[in-house]
Amino acid sequence: MQLQRSLSKVALNKNSGVLEQPLLQERPKAHRTFSDYVALTKPRIISLLLVITLLPMFLAGEHAPGPLLIFWTMLGGFLAAGGANAVNQYIDRDIDHVMVRTRKRPLPGGRMQPYQVLTFGLGLSLLSFIQLWWTVNLLTALLALSGIVYYVCIYTMLLKRRSTQNIVIGGAAGAIPPLVGWAAVANEISLLPIILFLIVFYWTPPHFWALALMRQKEYKAAGVPMLPVIAGDRETHYQIVLYSILLLLICIAPVFLGLLGPIYLVLALILNGIFLGRAIDIWRRPTSDHIWRLYKYSLLYLALLFLAMGFDHLFYTVPANMIDIHLRLPL
Repeated sequence: MQLQRSLSKVALNKNSGVLEQPLLQERPKAHRTFSDYVALTKPRIISLLLVITLLPMFLAGEHAPGPLLIFWTMLGGFLAAGGANAVNQYIDRDIDHVMVRTRKRPLPGGRMQPYQVLTFGLGLSLLSFIQLWWTVNLLTALLALSGIVYYVCIYTMLLKRRSTQNIVIGGAAGAIPPLVGWAAVANEISLLPIILFLIVFYWTPPHFWALALMRQKEYKAAGVPMLPVIAGDRETHYQIVLYSILLLLICIAPVFLGLLGPIYLVLALILNGIFLGRAIDIWRRPTSDHIWRLYKYSLLYLALLFLAMGFDHLFYTVPANMIDIHLRLPL
C-alpha cells in the first residue's frame, strides 16, 4: 500500500511537472516579448530626445505649459521616435548581427520576425501623427512626422550605407524634437527653435564620430562608411574639433541675438569649453579613454545645455522689439 501511494505521488509530481512546465516557460516568454517591443523603440535614446523636446516648451510661451499638454506632447514624441527606431531596425536587420552593440536586438537575436518589427514601427508612427494632431496641433504632428520620414528615408535608406556624411546630413532627424516642443506651445516656428535645431544638428557629428572611432571595425564589417572607416582616424579627430568649435559658436548666438540671457551665456561657455577641451584631447592624444570621455560627456552636455536655457528663462525676458521670424501653417 505504501509503495502504491509512493508511486502515485511520483506520478502526480510528474504530471504536475508536465502541466506546470509550460506555465513556467510562458512567463519569461511573455516578459521577453514585451521587453523586445520596448527595446525596438530604443528607450535610452528617446529619453534624451524627450528632454530636448520638453525644455523648448517652457521657452515658447510667457507661462509654463499645462501638464496635460506636456503629457500629450511627450507621448507623441515617444511614439514618433519609437516608431522611427523600430523601422530603422527592420531596414538594418541584415547588418545588425555584425555589430556587438546591435547583435542582441530582437531581430538579429532571433526573438522577433521582420513583419512584426515593421508593423510595430509603422503602427507607432501613424499613431503618433494622429495623436499629436488630435491632442496638440497639426504643425506639431507634421514636424514629428517629418522627423520620422527623414530618419527612415534620408538617413537610414539613402545616406547611412552610401556616404561619410551620413551622420552630418542625417543628424537633422534628431534635431527635430526642439521644433516639436516649441510648436506644441506656440503653434509656430520662430528664430530661437531654429537655433536649437542647429545646436543639435552640430552636436550630432562629434557625438557619433566619437562612437564610430571606437566601433570602426564593426562599421567596416557591416559596410557602413562612417568617417573613420573611409577618411581615417586623424581626419575624424580634426572634424570633431572643427564641429566642436562650430557648436560653441551656434550655442552663444542666441545671446547676441537677444533671445537668451547672461546666465545661459555663462553656463553655455562652461559646457562648451569642456566639450571643446575633450575634443582637443582627442586631437592631441587619441586614446580610448579620451574618446570615451567625449562620447559620454556629450550625452550629459546636451541635456545640461537645454536645462541652462530653461534656468535662464526664469530670470531673462526677451525684449519686445527683438527681430524675429514667425512660421505658421496657412489657415
